[in-house]
Amino acid sequence: MSLCLIAGAKATAIAATAFTLSWTHSVERTSWREDWRVTPQGLVLEEARVQGSGAGMEPPEGAVLADGWWVYRPALPPLPALVLAASGATAGGWRLCAGGECRTLGSASGAPITLRPCVDEQSANMPAN
Repeated sequence: MSLCLIAGAKATAIAATAFTLSWTHSVERTSWREDWRVTPQGLVLEEARVQGSGAGMEPPEGAVLADGWWVYRPALPPLPALVLAASGATAGGWRLCAGGECRTLGSASGAPITLRPCVDEQSANMPAN
């Protein structure tokens, strides 16, 4: 399995079965991090961390404060895809780290960015649904 990153008409396959997605909340300026796993069933959210709390972003029940981060394990089913807005109006966009490399996504206004499992080599070259 690999991760397909689709931005506009461009698709890229990333050779990784796990990735971390991080960003800064646009209003509260609070850091968020999520650890995801790529599976044949979809993208599985393994763990989420938020550095602080604020309006509409309270840590869920069961979250544990560790080294300044509220850490928890969301109980979500696998997702077929994640769609990330690319407004250009947030503090730096999204940061995707996978396979030992990190890249910034959506820091400039543009088409949404879709992350999904690559089913096979051909799917890396197909547009998002």
